[in-house]
Amino acid sequence: MLPLFPLNLVVYPGEKLNLHIFEPRYRQLISECLAQKSTFGIPAFIDNKVEDFGTEVRIISLDKQYEDGRMDIKTEGISVFRLLHFENPIPGKLYAGGEVEFFEQKPEDLSEEIMTKLLNKFSRLYTLLQLKLDISVNRVPFLSYEIAHKIGLSVAQEFELLTIRTENDRQRYLLSHLERVIPIVADMEKTKERIRMNGYFKTFDPLNF
Repeated sequence: MLPLFPLNLVVYPGEKLNLHIFEPRYRQLISECLAQKSTFGIPAFIDNKVEDFGTEVRIISLDKQYEDGRMDIKTEGISVFRLLHFENPIPGKLYAGGEVEFFEQKPEDLSEEIMTKLLNKFSRLYTLLQLKLDISVNRVPFLSYEIAHKIGLSVAQEFELLTIRTENDRQRYLLSHLERVIPIVADMEKTKERIRMNGYFKTFDPLNF
């Protein structure tokens, strides 16, 4: 059984997440986790329902404890789980919990070709958007988790990625998304440029007709 803190977002292994805890049920949950040095789970809450996949997280630090019981904490994602049974609330507690099984991150030979294509498309997207590329590629086994929040996926798509077991398949999923999105973004940039040029003096090449 894992204490659960459903949120309308997707957390990935290795991801740092800062939380402000104010509801009584979650103040109880976090207080117990701090006292017992235990973990809790964040299942995704999408379309008004708790999904059957989530991420186990550990508390890195309690940054601030308010007089009224509220807390600011820093957490880190550890591993993906599938929710087998959801109980709300756990008997004798204010918060929910559930029986879970954890994904095993099995060793695999990563595809250099897929990873290179993915990083190139990722760089192309940020060039089009005129954004600074800030990514640690040293965490190659979890490259998909590193960039998933940075390429415009919907919450539903981020959740779908969470359910994919292997890194190669996750990278393929992200590559497919970027291949669909980049032409749209590029076309938008061309449209923006045409709009910006409206009203300027234009020089045209002579036409031969």
